[in-house]
Amino acid sequence: MVQLREGMLLADKAQHALQTALKSGQLRGGQFLSMSQLVDLLDCPIAAIREAVKQACSQGLLVTLPKRGIQVMDVTPESIQGCLDFRMVLDQEGARRRISRGTVGQLPYLSKQHEKMRDTNLAGSATSLSQDAIATDLALHDFLADGLENQQLLAAYDANRTRIAIIQNARPFVQDRIKSAMDEHLAIIKALESSDVAAASQAIKYHFKQTLRWWGVA
Repeated sequence: MVQLREGMLLADKAQHALQTALKSGQLRGGQFLSMSQLVDLLDCPIAAIREAVKQACSQGLLVTLPKRGIQVMDVTPESIQGCLDFRMVLDQEGARRRISRGTVGQLPYLSKQHEKMRDTNLAGSATSLSQDAIATDLALHDFLADGLENQQLLAAYDANRTRIAIIQNARPFVQDRIKSAMDEHLAIIKALESSDVAAASQAIKYHFKQTLRWWGVA
């Protein structure tokens, strides 16, 4: 029993380390690695790494290639389209459920957060600017995801969030995009505040299309 529990803890540690490496950009889209390289990088036993890789493959984050090793999800127009479309559909449903239940209490805070990001010229490197913009961007998407109130849907959304993080590390926010992205989010927030399901759905769809365009897909 003790060995089983220790094995489960190590597997959880390996999965967390792998997710962190993917989200942070330590592992990048399209990158090839061997199992031994992952063991060294994530500092976990090989058995736990194998379990983490198996889980990540089931979520479309990694691909195992015979005699070639492991490849991180490649960032292609098809993968970008698929990931953003997946998020759009669940965001629309999250918005619909929040409006129907009246669970929109965080909107004033989210609105101020987005206005500050839109209006303030942040000092520092382009990397720090991009990361702050991504954090603000995720705040609204997390709010919509939590509105689903369904653990299976949330698990699927979370896996897709990691896929989008891989894309964002390959195609980070540029300063010219931040203002329009924040404006698009503010339009979504305004529709939620008005309890207008149709307007929220349309605003989310518009944000999806504009993000595709900025990432050179549409």
